[in-house]
Amino acid sequence: MGVATAPSGPARAADRTGPGRAHWLRVARETADDLATDAVAREQAGKTPFDEVSRLRESGLPALLVPADLGGGGADWTTAYAVVREIAAADGAIGQLLGCHYFLSWSARLFAEPSLAARVERQSAAEQWCWGGGLAHREPSLTLTEAATGQVLDGRQSYATGVLVADRLAVRAVRADTGEPLAVLVDPALHGVGIDGDADTFSQRLTAGGSVEFDAVPVAADAVLGSLSADEDVLSPPVALASPVGRLLSAHLRLGMAEGVLAEAREYSRAGHLFRHPARPAASPRDPQVLSAYGELTVLTRAASALTDQAREAVHGGLARGEGLTYDEYAEISVLVAMAEAAASRAVRESADRALDIVGAPSASSHLGFDRFWRNARTHTLYEPVAHRLRDVGDYFLNGAHPPFVLPV
Repeated sequence: MGVATAPSGPARAADRTGPGRAHWLRVARETADDLATDAVAREQAGKTPFDEVSRLRESGLPALLVPADLGGGGADWTTAYAVVREIAAADGAIGQLLGCHYFLSWSARLFAEPSLAARVERQSAAEQWCWGGGLAHREPSLTLTEAATGQVLDGRQSYATGVLVADRLAVRAVRADTGEPLAVLVDPALHGVGIDGDADTFSQRLTAGGSVEFDAVPVAADAVLGSLSADEDVLSPPVALASPVGRLLSAHLRLGMAEGVLAEAREYSRAGHLFRHPARPAASPRDPQVLSAYGELTVLTRAASALTDQAREAVHGGLARGEGLTYDEYAEISVLVAMAEAAASRAVRESADRALDIVGAPSASSHLGFDRFWRNARTHTLYEPVAHRLRDVGDYFLNGAHPPFVLPV
């Protein structure tokens, strides 16, 4: 189909001064192991994840993408994707919470003027902010209005990730006089901000999701990060990369969950529990049907992983190109990410579903918690339906149409 990666380029100096990729992957594995020890109990309790966010802060992972010279980890998106995938294998909800935080906090660098972005990122790293909210288009929109005392924000944003634990909210608002969409940064402690934990989903309950009401909330001039307009006069190809950069988080999140459920099912099978269970006496680790099922799911997940790796390299190359990136190159990157999303969606849904059959009757036990993988995967894919991505891929393949600029959160 002709989808190729954008030419790669050298990493920024600030990215090279951090601890390095190996360090952050080790930290991610240690944090994931810690989260895995009580994942079932925490998921079933469904409490607001203050403790989990504290664990992330202790690891230093929230500041991963902040340049080292601003007090952060100095890592790039390639590392951030791997970290989210590792965390998601242990706890899909916390993986989503962390991924949303990464995208929203990085968006300051993308949409704001450099001096403002640097000031925001420095403060975010120093105070270990957790970001929540979302920049995706919603109806009705939040409204930014000029008042006698300055700008004020009004409206309601529903089902936003991270808002129950956020130190800062990044939201999309429309300027009342011009209709221009803007990225706005809000301190949830401000008067007029009301947060309601009304998401009440059947899973991904630890993403700290909920709704936020804004009632004449004052917005300082430097709290408006920048424009979210999709007009090509405003939206340069490098800025347009915000869409595939954010959507690729979804692919890694799904892959992490797929790998997590397969790892837990494999551990259960190797321990011999299946062989001893009277409901399925033949389902031993040597049962041909069990082996075939693991084989099919391994191939499916590895294939999705390979496609996601291609998309990751394309995104990395596109970011390295900077202002040299063209709209055609952006379109190819975006389509490749859409393909990765579709493949990862199929991998996690089939893995989470069929793992229950492999484990058999014991998978119905709430004590084992295998059902959380299916519920987490299904909830996430409901909010991020793959049909839209397949449509974009098909339209590009058949008509050469560029995918629309759609922010993921």
